Amino acid sequence: MKKLTKFLLNKIPRPMLIKMSIWARPLIYQFFKGDKFYDPIDGRSYRKFLPYGYGKQRENALSPGTLSLERHRQMYLYLQNETDFFIKNYKVLHIAPEQEFLRKFKRMSNLNYISADLYSPIVDVKADILDLPFENESFDIIFCNHVLEHIQDDAKAMSELYRVMKPGGWGILQVPMKNSLEKTYEDFTITDPKERQKHFGQYDHVRWYGMDYFDRLKSAGFEVEANFYSQEFSDEEIKKYGLRLNEILPIVLKK
Repeated sequence: MKKLTKFLLNKIPRPMLIKMSIWARPLIYQFFKGDKFYDPIDGRSYRKFLPYGYGKQRENALSPGTLSLERHRQMYLYLQNETDFFIKNYKVLHIAPEQEFLRKFKRMSNLNYISADLYSPIVDVKADILDLPFENESFDIIFCNHVLEHIQDDAKAMSELYRVMKPGGWGILQVPMKNSLEKTYEDFTITDPKERQKHFGQYDHVRWYGMDYFDRLKSAGFEVEANFYSQEFSDEEIKKYGLRLNEILPIVLKK
């Protein structure tokens, strides 16, 4: 299973992976249903989660039903337990939306939910994060997860997200981070996919973010919070939900 997962991640283009997963998920769920792990996004239990990773694979990381990872489930639990996201009326922008989030959020009657991406075949709007086709101060909430590490001019992308967020708005902007890394490691001269895999953890990444990621967000105008939400759960719950203890949830606000 590890070899198959790694092959799919590294050899199949992302748009094709998305299309393949849409028809494959119901079959996968039937095979993995059980009672050891629980995915809060679909409310189903599983006998195991799948391994995941472009390089070294993490055990019990990928939910068979929603294809959610640890960071997605942490984000969902945060939204569910700590916000009024599922109750109050909001206009939401979701950049490069995760499939199960898109399916779920699109059906919520309290949300005016707009998904956008340059390449995904399942979004509402084809859009470049460096030049978003939206008016200033358009959205109450913005989600943009694991996108900025693909963008060389991440400062411009952050400023665009800030521009289209309403005053008083907030968002979750997750990126791959090394908590032990004080300064972000990036080198735009590294363009070979194998070298990017070696240096940045994935063939199409251009950096590893360090803890100065929050300074970059502040430079764009945001107020920021580094939330270790998984630490709110017991060891048993962390295992059950398939969370990572030191996964940071980067929350931004616009005054």
